[in-house]
Amino acid sequence: MTKKIRMAIVGATGMVGRTFLKVLEERNLPVDEYFLFASSRSAGRKVEFMGREYTVEELKEDSFDRGIDIALFSAGASTSLHFAPIAASKGCIVIDNSSAWRMEKDVPLVVPEVNPEDIKWHKGIIANPNCSTIQAVVVLKPLHDRYKIKRIVYSTYQAVSGAGYQGYLDLEEGLKGAPPKKFPYPIAGNVIPHIDVFLENGYTKEEMKMINETRKILHDDSIKITATTVRVPVFNGHSESINVEFEKQFDLEELKEILKSAPGVVVQDDPANLLYPMPIYVSGKDEVYVGRIRRDESVESGVNLWVVADNIRKGAATNAVQIAEKVIEYFFS
Repeated sequence: MTKKIRMAIVGATGMVGRTFLKVLEERNLPVDEYFLFASSRSAGRKVEFMGREYTVEELKEDSFDRGIDIALFSAGASTSLHFAPIAASKGCIVIDNSSAWRMEKDVPLVVPEVNPEDIKWHKGIIANPNCSTIQAVVVLKPLHDRYKIKRIVYSTYQAVSGAGYQGYLDLEEGLKGAPPKKFPYPIAGNVIPHIDVFLENGYTKEEMKMINETRKILHDDSIKITATTVRVPVFNGHSESINVEFEKQFDLEELKEILKSAPGVVVQDDPANLLYPMPIYVSGKDEVYVGRIRRDESVESGVNLWVVADNIRKGAATNAVQIAEKVIEYFFS
């Protein structure tokens, strides 16, 4: 590699931004220079990263006037809508963690284990999918390739960290009796069947994200999908009950073997020994865990899956860094 790569982290002081830094340290990308940006509130903060101290800069319209090659954004949709096109216009490849660009036709929506080739047709911006969609499609892609998915029923049990730091605090403080600030109801000792805003069709925006993003990532608009997304009193790690109906017949043992050999998937499926994925054990991991794999006997060719992953790592930061690794491989090596 001859070119010296310069990378920016936008939203470097947030929950996902801090995890960006942690994952970047662990994976040690061939990056020569880093720039850390955040809002004016966080500008001036000192951050220890890669063995040195960085000063967080305020994100401005001229921030990318210095030959930055790749930028990881996790600063919210409004920031991404404004600044991602500016960065892209300066020759920077933006990998955006917000919902701003995901369903734009000319923006690739990428999970590297599933559709890395979509990175190659980017026009300056690449979108990181919703956290719950990422872990689902890592498991579903190899099954879709083999058996052709006809229908998916998603039921999610999503951790409070998916709502950011204030969501995390709502559970932490709520356990001590404090009223909620982020959620409409107390989350401690409760389950809230409501993530993001309600739409006219009765679904929430989060549910429609999963439906639309799954089809886009799997390149198949014919898949029938429905979803119910639920916030649960868990600090970190999203869990999903995924019911899948296939067009083709399947052998259950073969299906399990396909999952065992799938990239980024760990099968934990031994009910006799009470072995199944749980968020308390997958927190801090980058893989997607699947268990409770059993035939759905109510349809001709269906299976039930229980899928768990760390929503801040694989569901956000790690997936974005993996995209950056592919960008370097495709365009800079």
